[in-house]
Amino acid sequence: MPLPHFLWMLAAVVAAAAVTLCLALSVGVPLQAMALVVLIAAAVLHFASPGDDSRRNPGA
Repeated sequence: MPLPHFLWMLAAVVAAAAVTLCLALSVGVPLQAMALVVLIAAAVLHFASPGDDSRRNPGA
């Protein structure tokens, strides 16, 4: 992926996160509740991922 595309994608993700955070706070969602949801989502994604395949593919 070319560097400018990567930087635009990174900026879009950061902007989307900022908009989501501002909207949730303006609606009245507590910061602790958002943090808990984010931590649970990260844990689910972590444990749902297939894992590190470096042992199965040592040449990579």
